[in-house]
Amino acid sequence: MSDNVVLVNKNNRKIGVAEKLQAHEDGKLHRAFSIFVFNDKDELLIQKRNSAKYHSGGLWSNTVCSHPRPGERYLAAAHRRLKEEIGFDCPLKKIACFIYKASFENGLTEHEYDCVFVGKYDGNIQPDPEEIEDSNWIPVSNLQKEIKSHPEKYTFWFKKIVLDSSILSQLAN
Repeated sequence: MSDNVVLVNKNNRKIGVAEKLQAHEDGKLHRAFSIFVFNDKDELLIQKRNSAKYHSGGLWSNTVCSHPRPGERYLAAAHRRLKEEIGFDCPLKKIACFIYKASFENGLTEHEYDCVFVGKYDGNIQPDPEEIEDSNWIPVSNLQKEIKSHPEKYTFWFKKIVLDSSILSQLAN
């Protein structure tokens, strides 16, 4: 099965479908989601992307980030990817959506209509090594300081979400 993404306009209305890598080569606006899972200590589960990823490999990011498949709702896709990527599922709540565009040294461009989901979980994690090199639970206040000190260690969208006060305030609730 080819890995397709849903192309959208700035209002998140579907305008087509494209192969994932092609959408990133062309910088086409497409649907994506970012999941932030906290434990009972209010620590965020972050992951280090596998270095072999097609972009942003070896960088730290939010718990899970991915794309809904054509015909798949955001929430269903978020639950699917939690299980596939980090080995658990938990209740999720959508808290915000935003558009961003970032170009990478390898010529690819992320241009995403990104919806942010938040959840709580305290069990065991089983990261897929093809997706994730490392993971860690970290207080958001420490994370913000770390991102400001070493922004090169983190994905573009993750920095945008964690440093955006309007989204961050919703993450904390």
